[in-house]
Amino acid sequence: MMKKLAAEFIGTFWLVFGGCGSAVLAAGFPELGIGFVGVSLAFGLTVLTMAYAVGGISGGHFNPAVSLGLAMAKRFSWRDLIPYWIAQVLGSFVAAGVLFVVASGVADFNAGGFASNGYGELSPGRFSMTSALVIEIVLTAGFLIVILGATSAKAPAGFAPIAIGLALTLIHLISIPVTNTSVNPARSTSVAFYADTAAVPQLWLFWVAPLIGAAIGALIWKFLLSTDEE
Repeated sequence: MMKKLAAEFIGTFWLVFGGCGSAVLAAGFPELGIGFVGVSLAFGLTVLTMAYAVGGISGGHFNPAVSLGLAMAKRFSWRDLIPYWIAQVLGSFVAAGVLFVVASGVADFNAGGFASNGYGELSPGRFSMTSALVIEIVLTAGFLIVILGATSAKAPAGFAPIAIGLALTLIHLISIPVTNTSVNPARSTSVAFYADTAAVPQLWLFWVAPLIGAAIGALIWKFLLSTDEE
């Protein structure tokens, strides 16, 4: 069990440090900046690379919503859910702390939003709370369907991390303007505490919406799409 938790800690660290790091360190430079397309790709690459690296150990969740969805789809043990959540959140916090140390090493540093998520005034496109709630639920549900389908018995072997990584890239391309993209409560929680904004009071949405979305995605897969062989 300790190896599984270590894998989830490391994988979530990589996701937050790589994904949020691309937004904090690389997206804002006029000449060298990678833009939101680059940030979207960075998040997808973090999941793709760590799914191959440690997915065979822990399943490669790196996300409390994914763990919940897999448990509801009977692909993951309920008794391991809380330990996975703890490992994922801890990995996220360590990554955010390391990222803050690196980012603050420039003159006149201002944390700003620090890649945090938000709605209303904290939404990149000033989208409402309703818009944020709906898109986070829908995209997390879709993410779970991709994960469950790509890892099903009838899916081509060895390609699941590619499908999952590309799905996360697509999700970011759609929703960065709306919420700065969460679909992952652990990713949202850690960076919110380093932001110079009111991101922490809005964290509830980025736990509630992804967890609801994951549950919906799991139920859709279980009752509409799964086969008797699972």
